[in-house]
Amino acid sequence: MTAAPPQQRARILLSSPDVGGREQELVAEAIASGWIAPLGPMVDAFEERIAERCGRRHAVALSSGTAALHLGLLELGAGPGTAVIVPTLTFAATANAVAYCGAEPVFVDCDPDSGTLSPELLEHALLSLQRAGTPVAAVVPVDLLGRCADYTALAPVCDRFGVPVVSDAAESLGAFHASRPAGSFGTVAALSFNGNKIMTTSGGGMLLTDEQATAERVRYLSTQARQPAVHYEHTEIGFNYRLSNVLAALGLAQLERLDGMIGRRRALRERYAEMFAGAPGADVFQRSGDEADNCWLTAVVVDSRRAGWSAEDMRAALDAADIESRPLWKPMHRQPVFAGARSYLDGTSDRLFATGLTLPSGSALTADQVDTVMGALGAFLGERR
Repeated sequence: MTAAPPQQRARILLSSPDVGGREQELVAEAIASGWIAPLGPMVDAFEERIAERCGRRHAVALSSGTAALHLGLLELGAGPGTAVIVPTLTFAATANAVAYCGAEPVFVDCDPDSGTLSPELLEHALLSLQRAGTPVAAVVPVDLLGRCADYTALAPVCDRFGVPVVSDAAESLGAFHASRPAGSFGTVAALSFNGNKIMTTSGGGMLLTDEQATAERVRYLSTQARQPAVHYEHTEIGFNYRLSNVLAALGLAQLERLDGMIGRRRALRERYAEMFAGAPGADVFQRSGDEADNCWLTAVVVDSRRAGWSAEDMRAALDAADIESRPLWKPMHRQPVFAGARSYLDGTSDRLFATGLTLPSGSALTADQVDTVMGALGAFLGERR
């Protein structure tokens, strides 16, 4: 008799979806109601509750955070002949949304402690673009890994140059800055509910604003810019960007559980902080002031000269143990698709990309999985002491 093959262990991922019985209950309720297609009462309720959570007057549920950035930038006049300032240390979607508008993405480096947009370099970039005669449609600060950008410092700079802010809060729902919730900053803000985010609707996003006219315009554009006629009438190009009622049901359940999910990520960060406390040259990234963060992803920055090992050494060891880890975002100015883009750099993002590693941080991780990760890290560090 042939023995059964050994069961393969599932790979431990950075941030897998955290869903359970409440999500199933509300999704089944949405399906039973007959509201399957985009829009419906779950969408209305989801928008209302997200707006309340983020301290906004209006929220528009969309198919992705990228869609929210795209429509927000369009509404602020981003287009051919204009520039939009974007942090170079970000996911490609931030810059892609600028390109969708036909505008020029201009990349600016980051603060070394938080990885978010540098206010000093932002001012330098705005002054340089002003002198070059380049109209700037918007500045898009990115809330990184669950840490809000320093809007206290960034907003006055943008105000002096008369440039609106679009807050990319895709990674920061549930975080705070200066006692204000993520998503409350900027003329518009964008949230993401992608599968790996702090909460998920499978795919989805939200545009936030305090301007009723902006919210109405975004709703119109995101539903193919259909005119109020009995037949299908269109006077301008629109987009198929609305969130479905079924996915909004998933979002409502996730929102009910958001604080608990943030709490589990916070507890995991504390475990990492303890793990690396005795490892010279390895520091938990964004640790200073992280009490206001949502701890979406915890990362470690490694000074290989002090540590005697590199972030890549640790990544390879974790990979061998079937544990996912990933370098910090590769800067946009180094991406082939944006080669030659105007950039204002001081080397910080390049250093963080070379030395930073994000670690499994999901709220769905089991106790056994967390122990496996900690065991693998402990073994790695022990071998190098």
